[in-house]
Parts: sequence; structure tokens; C-alpha cells
Amino acid sequence: MSEIIDTEISHSTIIKASIEKVYDAISTAEGLDEWFTKGATIDRTIRGTIYFRRETKDADNKERIIENKGIITEFIRPYHFAFKWQPDNNEYYTTVHFKLDYAHEGTIILVQEHGFKNTPEGRKILLSNATSWGEALTMLKYYLEHGIKQ
Repeated sequence: MSEIIDTEISHSTIIKASIEKVYDAISTAEGLDEWFTKGATIDRTIRGTIYFRRETKDADNKERIIENKGIITEFIRPYHFAFKWQPDNNEYYTTVHFKLDYAHEGTIILVQEHGFKNTPEGRKILLSNATSWGEALTMLKYYLEHGIKQ
């Protein structure tokens, strides 16, 4: 069994919106479907299920559907939301944790992910998710501040 990489993805930004609005945009199916997914489901309870379904295009501009599900591990509105999922394969979970706090201009949101395996596949998904979480926070910011949807 491979060891876990001692590296954590960490991105943060300030969003000019209330902490409750930001929290609901990341922790409800309706909120996620406005800016990020199409057909998400979330059981907002500890050990509840979170399901992502995202429509995107690949490098050749072909339609692609990305699906993933996880288990909610923390739900403290409006400050913390966390889940475990399997972005690499079905052999292990990584943990994604959103932390929100009040800021003078609105809300500070921090997303962190850790627990990647030290394998070629694990390192590849670590790099991919590091990029993706940065993009996701940018999309969330544009949606909440300017109403721009995916």
C-alpha cells in the first residue's frame, strides 16, 4: 500500500457576498447547480451523500460528463463543510474541507484537500485538483458577485 502524500491543496479568496449565501452555494444541490454542476444531490447531514455531476468539454471540445460522490463529514452552517470522496480511484478517499469566515468585504472562503496517495495516479490527480479548486473558487466568486453562471 502506498503512503499518503504529505501535501495539501489550499486555495482561498474573498467573495463580496454574505457568508450564508456563500455557504449555501457550496453545500446545497440547488446552489451548486447554479454555478458548477448539473444534477447535484446533497444530503446535508453527517454521513450524508454528496453527488457531483458536471458537464464540460475536453481538449478536443467534445462533451464530457464528470461524476463523483462522497460522504459528508462536517456540516456546521455557515462556517465549515467537509466531505470525503474518491477523485483518483475506489481504493481510498481524500478529504475536502471548506472553511468560511466573515471579512470586511464579504466572506473569506478557504478550500483544502488532502489524503492523496503517493503513486503516479495520486500525484496526477493532486495536480489536477489543485488547478480545479482554483478554477472552482473563481467560478463561485464570479457567480456570487456578478451573476455569471457556467
